[in-house]
This record gives sequence, C-alpha cells and structure tokens, in this order.
Amino acid sequence: MGLNDTPSANRLHIGFFGGRNAGKSSLVNAVTGQDLAVVSDTKGTTTDPVYKSMELLPLGPVVIIDTPGFDDEGTLGELRVRKTRQVLAKTDIAVLVIDAEVGQTPADKDLYARILQKEIPYLLVYNKADSPTAHIPHNAFAVSAKTGQGIEELKEKLGAFANQVGQPRFLVRDLLNPKDTVVLVTPIDESAPKGRIILPQQQTLRDVLDADAIAVVTKETELKMALEGLKTPPAMVITDSQAFAKVAADTPLSVPLTSFSILMARYKGFLETAVHGVSRIESLKDGDTVLIAEGCTHHRQCNDIGTVKIPRWLREYTGKEIRIETVSGTEFPEDLSRYALILHCGGCMLNEREVRSRMNLAIDSGVPFTNYGITIAYMQGILRRSLGVFPSLLALLDAKGEE
Repeated sequence: MGLNDTPSANRLHIGFFGGRNAGKSSLVNAVTGQDLAVVSDTKGTTTDPVYKSMELLPLGPVVIIDTPGFDDEGTLGELRVRKTRQVLAKTDIAVLVIDAEVGQTPADKDLYARILQKEIPYLLVYNKADSPTAHIPHNAFAVSAKTGQGIEELKEKLGAFANQVGQPRFLVRDLLNPKDTVVLVTPIDESAPKGRIILPQQQTLRDVLDADAIAVVTKETELKMALEGLKTPPAMVITDSQAFAKVAADTPLSVPLTSFSILMARYKGFLETAVHGVSRIESLKDGDTVLIAEGCTHHRQCNDIGTVKIPRWLREYTGKEIRIETVSGTEFPEDLSRYALILHCGGCMLNEREVRSRMNLAIDSGVPFTNYGITIAYMQGILRRSLGVFPSLLALLDAKGEE
C-alpha cells in the first residue's frame, strides 16, 4: 500500500448484486472505466467477489465489489452465494442489478429483502435497456452497460449517497486539543512487522497530527525515560494492548491511558458493546467455547496475540479449561449458538459496517461480544483506567457495579 493510499477498511464499499448473467460485471466495468471483471455470456462467470478501489466524487475513496450471481446452483454455487452474503455484510451502498430481459427473479427478491433487512442504502437498476426484449417497469432506473446509457447518471446517483452513509468518525483527534502531547507505545517484538508499524498505530499517529497535537513514539521499554523527558505530562498515553501491564505500571495515574485496540473499537462503532460483553469472562465454565476473530490474515508467530497469548491469559484468569476457536479475514460463522463469548480484534482491516454486522449477529444470537483491548484491560484489572478518556463508559461501569 502506498503512503497516499486510503486503506480499504476506510473506504465506502459499493456492492453490485443480482442474478447470473444480469450484467453485473459489465456494469462494474462501465462504472469503473476499466476491464475489472471478466465478462461472458455464460452464466456464473464471476466465481468470487472482485474488488476495485477507486475515487468516486463526491463520495471520495470507494471500493467497488462485483459479486457472483445470487441464483447460482449446486454445491459450488452455494459456496458462491455464501460469498455474496458475506459481501452484503460489508456493503455500505448496494446496487441491485435486474436483468431487463428477464425481470425480477426469486433471487432478486431475496436479495432485495436482505438489503432492506440490513438497512443498506440501495439502487435498483435494470440493465440491458438497449435490448429489444427488455421489459422495464414505469419510472424504473434503466441502464445499458453495452451502450453506456445511464452510466453517468448511475455514478451521480451513487454520489448522491454522500450524506446518507454516516458521519466521519475519529480515532482520537476529538479527544485532543492543539499542542497536546500524546505518547504512543509501540512494542517491537517477534510479532511486529519488519520495517513498519501496524495499521492502527499508523492511523492513530496520523489522527494525532491531524489534531495539531504532538506525538511521541516509543517502545514500552523506553516509556519511563520518555515520560521523564517531557517538560509537562502528556495529555494521553496510548499503548498496544499486549503491553498494558507494563505501560500501566510506568504511567502516572494522573495521565490518561488507553490502547490502540480500544480506540479502534470506538472508531468501528462497537466499544460500548465490547464493554457490556467483557464481564462474561467471569461466568465461563469448563468446556465453554470462545471464538477469537481477527479481521486480517497474517503469518502467525510463536507468541501470536490471538492464538497464543489471549487463550493463555483467559485460561490463567478463569482457571477453566476453555475451548478456543479462531477465525480470520473475511470468514465469520453464520451460526454463533455454540459460543459462550466472542473476542474480536480492533477490526482495522474491516470496514465499520462489517464489524457492526458481526456485532449485531452476536447480539441477535445472545452471545456477548467484546474485543482484545477491553479483554486484556479487564483481566489485568485496569479496565476503568483504560476507559478514563470516555466518561460515558465509566458511567456504564458504575451502573453495572464493575471496577
């Protein structure tokens, strides 16, 4: 990723959905102005979702997604349909493409119902308007990927969603004043990527600078020296959650302390749910299964946070024989009934809608949902301190009688 690129997770996701041979891929190519997707008269040419990052004004940076036909059949077809359902979970704006030569099908109606259920802003588009056998309802929006009819209008309609897709969120800048000093603690261990720092740390650093504040970056082993070297105490210390214990010990109680993971949970819209869910740890029993979910896929080191450290800390804290299941990337179970608790990463590689979709699935299933930073702070007895920058969440802990 280039230094000037907007991460995919921070881009609006526009998904093109419909049946096989409705012309989704041709429409995506027409909208992007590129031969992004393979086009064929054969049904089911698109076998996996295809993603394209681009600029679409006035929306700005977006990801265009071409999906497999929702009416695909057979064993492989069901897998492709499942992939399409996964894309729905991350879609900010949906384009439902109807084959004007065929009209609405049961699969189209199923898709439409799912889009409404998920409250996704959408456009209903009849493609192949140039066909002599096209049947387009009165006042329906008609386009032709083949001739270009309606393509510019489609882009304009997509751009008109700019004011309907939520207000911008910030990681930390709204908590800071100009000229504040913020200390960022970024451990460099065997799991740290060589030659760079991880995305939440990069994004937090940029947000501090956007607040016209001053960032001091250090490892946890040099934190005490860094704090002693400051003429005035920092407005905040933000740490990688794995170093919470040492950083909490080395940071004066008068200095607000939180973690990148906790800030990311707020940024993705599930911090309050994570605070609600973390106390479920206290009632875990022998044989309970905890799902640990990460939004990215990476090479796991010997002391990986999700598969090694957190499972070990959970078992040590509870004294119970807890079963652990892990998922990563775009994979997330549709059936959560067998889990006692879900621990999610901060979600830096997932857009807000996908993280909230996972959260809502857990809520609907009656399964507590929390995240890495909240869990680690809770088990180390510093949850209240780590949430000190969010007075409303401290009030929530008071209401629940938690420390």
